[in-house]
Amino acid sequence: MAVSASLTGCASIVSGTNQIVSVETRQAAGNVDGATCKLENDKGVYYVTTPGTVTVRRAYGDMSVRCEKPGMEAGIATIKSSTKGMAFGNIVFGGVIGVGVDIASGAAYDYPTLFQIMMGHTAVVAPPVATSTVKAGVDAPAQSVAGGSQ
Repeated sequence: MAVSASLTGCASIVSGTNQIVSVETRQAAGNVDGATCKLENDKGVYYVTTPGTVTVRRAYGDMSVRCEKPGMEAGIATIKSSTKGMAFGNIVFGGVIGVGVDIASGAAYDYPTLFQIMMGHTAVVAPPVATSTVKAGVDAPAQSVAGGSQ
């Protein structure tokens, strides 16, 4: 029983509890380089200068993102996580213990691989349906739940 319990957790075995995400900042005129961004979820706090990548811990909870650059209004976004498909397959292969491990560790969840934050805007971004890129504060009907100017 102990051996089978240690081998469960399909999502945690396949893709782990960490994820690499890229962060870009934008404004109406184009890309904004050199913004400092703070990303935060219930598993930790992460920092990146745009454009850049950072490794974050996967979590069920939202990822809060705040990007700042002198002379510009901050870009703020709340990025929702999504449940990975393999988490459901874990019910068959890993049973209740495997599902529990993946949920507790965050391995059952994913964030988009690219966050595009619009400076001067605040947005809530739902998990993407068919893509792994989100544009916070940009018109993207299938992705933005709410957004607007600060």
